Amino acid sequence: MAAANGDACRSVGGVPRPTNPMVTPLLTDLYQFTMAYAYWKAGKHLDRAVFDLYFRKNPFGGEFTIFGGLEECIRFIANFKFTEEEIKFLRSVMPACEDDFFEYLRSIDCSDVEVYAIPEGYAVFPKVPLMRIEGPVAFSHTSRLCCLPQVVQLLETPFLSLVNYASLVTTNAARHRLVAGKSKNLLEFGLRRAQGPDGGISASRYCYMGGFDATSNVAAGRLFGIPIRGTHSHAFVSSFMGLDEITDKTLTSSDGSNTCEDFISLVQNWLIRIQDSSSLHGTFGETSQSELAAFTSYALAFPNSFLALVDTYDVMRSGVPNFCAVALALNDMGYKAVGIRLDSGDLAYLSVEARKFFHAVEKEFVVVGFGKTSITASNDLNEETIDALNKQGHEVDAFGIGTYLVTCYAQAALGCVFKLVEINKQPRIKLSEDVMKVSIPCKKKCYRLYGKEGYPLVDIMTGEDEPGPKIGERLLCRHPFNESKRAYVVPQHVEELLKCYWPGNSSNSREELPSIHEIRTRCIHHLDRMRPDHMRRLNPTPYKVSVSAKLYDFIHFLWLNEAPVGELQ
Repeated sequence: MAAANGDACRSVGGVPRPTNPMVTPLLTDLYQFTMAYAYWKAGKHLDRAVFDLYFRKNPFGGEFTIFGGLEECIRFIANFKFTEEEIKFLRSVMPACEDDFFEYLRSIDCSDVEVYAIPEGYAVFPKVPLMRIEGPVAFSHTSRLCCLPQVVQLLETPFLSLVNYASLVTTNAARHRLVAGKSKNLLEFGLRRAQGPDGGISASRYCYMGGFDATSNVAAGRLFGIPIRGTHSHAFVSSFMGLDEITDKTLTSSDGSNTCEDFISLVQNWLIRIQDSSSLHGTFGETSQSELAAFTSYALAFPNSFLALVDTYDVMRSGVPNFCAVALALNDMGYKAVGIRLDSGDLAYLSVEARKFFHAVEKEFVVVGFGKTSITASNDLNEETIDALNKQGHEVDAFGIGTYLVTCYAQAALGCVFKLVEINKQPRIKLSEDVMKVSIPCKKKCYRLYGKEGYPLVDIMTGEDEPGPKIGERLLCRHPFNESKRAYVVPQHVEELLKCYWPGNSSNSREELPSIHEIRTRCIHHLDRMRPDHMRRLNPTPYKVSVSAKLYDFIHFLWLNEAPVGELQ
């Protein structure tokens, strides 16, 4: 579970500890330590190891992903240090290892590690490194107690754990934002259905980053400064039996100038007026008095933020009329009700009918703006149901989304990988019969090339020593593995993607980590900048990811050199 105070959140070197206190050097797979020991035992004193963290395929059948989790990775390496208790535990599970190895582990940190990454909240694409992690330099050849490249190896599992879910759920949130549209409020209601407390906290954080407006999760609101929203449940409504249960009936006006001694009578009078009005006559009969009591009680408690769940009994015959009676009584006292929430039934139809009712009330009683009273819909919503509501026509202003959002029900995992691409300045490649799993070797630079209309055209990877693309200069972009897929591009704007977020001992300046609100704004901006056909929900156009001609030739040269040659008998 995430922690917000005490030792778990004290900062080291100005960078706070990971939000979740369970994120320590032991949050890894055992084979990371067995490999580290084998490296150490073999005396491998290598200059530098370079790893790329990337994914192979966009999630949810789409053609984009939103990068999340970078800040937590930087927090992790900034505070990377084994405690005595952790060393003691490792000794117990690895009894065959020499004592000097544990002394080595006790001495290491990530002060010599360099991390270059695409900014958090950017739209990203397969094969392009989200992060490039460079291991520490080892100078000594006489002692094993020196910094070895396996330090970077120890970062693999924690980095993947911190990035995989974060990017997946941020992308899921962004997809919901795209299908809902900019004008709708999106509320994350997933805590009770999330995979445990940490899943719930992370989901709230990254859903907000992906474009949601608020969360129901109070802890996430405190930890990250996310706006929190919530009203009441069906249990609150059904817990009331009648209006006589309300003991305090008084309500002071919003400006404090007067007090209504019997707010209940004011509500009842308004309900009678609604029933008797010419435009609404016959639309409903007797409403639920227990529901009316619940609404009245809630309004007395929260007159400035009254939003009612109207489907406990019957939406149009009870819930909406009762809400309107309470809302009009609040209006008399200078307050404005927020709206209603629909949590069951035909959401398109009910939202349309509720809107008609609100407009009729506005016209009948001349209450300016009442027709625009907010309608929130919930009830196991997802991309498909929101898309269906859009096609049917609806009057919903806000969507409360939970289970399908935070569990990423449509796809279990993103599938990020952490691959060695260079060691001791020697490029390395991982081969496979599945071309998708072949890695792109060597330390690389990555650029995003923009066209005349301002949309990104292609992401291109080049070797580290190659000159970067230039505005207005024709450039050949090649598919990494398919020789027939190639195109010339004349970029109108060039953006280098990998920024330095942890410089180690290099002279590079460190990028500041932005606030969650800045990342959210960045994410929405990047969604707007992408070409619409890349972002559409059904049959999106694949975004092009390429390599330079020089890197293409080198990939295939190395491939031929590393692949064993078969022999036919």
